[in-house]
Amino acid sequence: MFSRIIHFLALQSLFPLVLSSHGSLSLPFSLPLQQSQTRLSQDDPQTLTLSLERVTPKPTSDPYHKLSIYASTSLARAQLLKRPKFSKNATTFEVPLSPLSYGGYTVTLDFGTPPQPLSFIMDTGSELVWFPCTSTYICAMCPNPIPTFFPKQSTSAKLVGCLNPKCKWISESSGSISLCKSRVCSPYIVQYGSGSTSGLLLSETLNLKSSSKFEDFVVGCSLISSRLPSGIAGFGRGNLSLPDQLNLGKFSYCLVSHKFDNTNKSSTMQLGALVDESNLEFTPFLKNPISENKAFQVYYYLGLRKITVGGKKVKIPYELLKLEPSGNGGCIIDSGTTFTFMEREIFDRVAEKFEAEVGLEREKAIEESSGLRPCFNVSKGENLTLPKLGFHFKGGATMELPLENYFAFFGETQAVCLTILTDNGNVNGSKVGPSIILGNFQQQNYYIVYDIEKGRLGFRPQEC
Repeated sequence: MFSRIIHFLALQSLFPLVLSSHGSLSLPFSLPLQQSQTRLSQDDPQTLTLSLERVTPKPTSDPYHKLSIYASTSLARAQLLKRPKFSKNATTFEVPLSPLSYGGYTVTLDFGTPPQPLSFIMDTGSELVWFPCTSTYICAMCPNPIPTFFPKQSTSAKLVGCLNPKCKWISESSGSISLCKSRVCSPYIVQYGSGSTSGLLLSETLNLKSSSKFEDFVVGCSLISSRLPSGIAGFGRGNLSLPDQLNLGKFSYCLVSHKFDNTNKSSTMQLGALVDESNLEFTPFLKNPISENKAFQVYYYLGLRKITVGGKKVKIPYELLKLEPSGNGGCIIDSGTTFTFMEREIFDRVAEKFEAEVGLEREKAIEESSGLRPCFNVSKGENLTLPKLGFHFKGGATMELPLENYFAFFGETQAVCLTILTDNGNVNGSKVGPSIILGNFQQQNYYIVYDIEKGRLGFRPQEC
């Protein structure tokens, strides 16, 4: 759903609150500048748990409405991740992780002095951490009101200056001469599958519990957005990401099932080194490609070796699974995508295998309504057994999913649908971007550890 940062110099039409008619910066607020890079500090380290909450669509009587939203937003996210628009610390923190409108999960983080709590979508497919900012914040096609951060109310808020080395984190250079004359780091624009956001970089204090503070955290103060209901916390690779700025050796989460959408159920996310590694299976992260498209350096690539349906290997040519130096192909894991995406040549083989194993009549009308396929009529299926889906990774780690992680059941119509997506791209062997994006629907009720220090992903089934 989310991509790398795009650095524009001509932003007048998209960023009217920041750029004047002469192209110079006209700021909506006044803050001190931070031109030098100061050392990140932390006081009184301790363990902290964050709560994860789901981001769910509004309730509706249409049984296919939620899945249709999940399908459309997952596909939009996949298209951005595949074609992004771009020309360690031993302390442990645990935070709540909660579910909320297009199938993602949110965390609450406190920024500023005194702290201002805000909700962020937890996203392992991007790096920037940003929040809606100032009383003049504008978000097109967003629900109102949207909680915003007020820089003037924080004594620790500073604008990142264009001479600050951290300014270069959003661009290969620190901006044009005209923008640097204003001494403020150039505005950012980030494109996401579901929308976009624009703003200025701040240096702020991130408060993880009252006694744990990280000063000089670079965070985006977004002034204008579209179709984004909250801020986003980037947990991907890159200097701007939350794990990198906090120098985390590890982070982990357990995603509560989407069946608890629109409830108060939440799960936890742990930041730091103290994680429970018992019964975990590990697979190494692949080395990120050195590509012209720097967005591919943000993703967590996994070495997917094979896919099985009903215990039988799906015949997928290795060329379709391998990661190429260009950044095309390969498999990534992404918390911001809801339904897993597969390149069409891979998806067709998996779908055909399910059709052969299930052997039931297809429900074309439901496929059109839900945006999913294949869907099967199970009204006559007594003692129905659906085939298991397995992902087999480099190093021998196997993720054999429970049924609710890859089939959606419709009791009203007595049908089931496979919750994996593809697009209508070429089937002639060409690939653009990741071939497979492992989404959060398939990660439900799994304890997942991102071991950054050792360069590996660990997972095990667990009731979250």
